[in-house]
Amino acid sequence: MSDEPDQSSVTPERARTPTDHEVRFLVIGHVLGPVGLAGDVRVQVLTDFPDRFLQLHTIHVGDRLRPYRVQNARLERGSAILKLEGIDNATVASTLTDQDVQIPISEAVELAPDQYFWHQIVGLEVWTDDGRCLGPIVEVLRTGSNDVYVVGRGVNEILIPAIADVVCAIDLAAKTMTVHLLPGMED
Repeated sequence: MSDEPDQSSVTPERARTPTDHEVRFLVIGHVLGPVGLAGDVRVQVLTDFPDRFLQLHTIHVGDRLRPYRVQNARLERGSAILKLEGIDNATVASTLTDQDVQIPISEAVELAPDQYFWHQIVGLEVWTDDGRCLGPIVEVLRTGSNDVYVVGRGVNEILIPAIADVVCAIDLAAKTMTVHLLPGMED
């Protein structure tokens, strides 16, 4: 996904908060493990805006949202290398492995009017342009070219590509998305 998504694009900062709760934090990365002996950690970037890591002052790690001051950050081969205050060796750094890196929603990148975060999309009721209700979006999948919205569950699941030819409108106030189904999408 590019830094400037089209109308139906969603930035992959994700929130693991149920859609009926207020989202307070956004996941922007995932700790892969320690780098070197000094306590740096490698973070998988889960945002369309990787440069944001270079401006971070504080991050929150894990389900308990433990705050860490960022002492240094650099981007390297699609990931971020962070030096966090209080993490001074590889052993301590390894305790952060497999935990999400989060920021307060108030620090989210300001998006254009036609851009959305995943937590804004999950839960929207999907309607076709001919008036049929397909159900709620239950998940957003990241693919190489565009996101895919998972609508419904099980045998009734429909995969909706997040492309302008399919997504006609998103109304956050009404909690709806209108789509134009291309031939074969319901098969």
